[in-house]
Amino acid sequence: MSRLLPLLLLAALGSAAKPKQQPGAWDNGADAARVPVKGCANLTLVLDNWKFAITSQMRNLLLFDHQNVLPDYGRIRSLSGALDDLYRDFSSLKEELGRLSARFAEVEAFVDQLSRARGPGAPPRRRGLPQPARRPPDTPQ
Repeated sequence: MSRLLPLLLLAALGSAAKPKQQPGAWDNGADAARVPVKGCANLTLVLDNWKFAITSQMRNLLLFDHQNVLPDYGRIRSLSGALDDLYRDFSSLKEELGRLSARFAEVEAFVDQLSRARGPGAPPRRRGLPQPARRPPDTPQ
């Protein structure tokens, strides 16, 4: 019986509780009429004050304590110098490539001229290093 008493008490309290209202169709007009406009204005004012406080603190940090916020400029100069050297090297390579392209254009024009002079049916010549004349194996040197 003593075990049944808490169970009955729980059942009685559960049935006596106020039933929850089921939400019907949404009525935005009724909800909008109940919104406290003064509370929204206060929230906007609070947010504006926070924005002003944050921006003024960031401005003061950048003006008066920038060494804690910004990187060390001494390191950036050396990096900048290295990038300048790399840019100069790249530019010189680009100029050299332009010179080589011009030289190859001249060689290509010369080769085209030779191939036209030889004619379309001529077999290609094989060029190599000049070979010394061969001596017979029994001749003294």
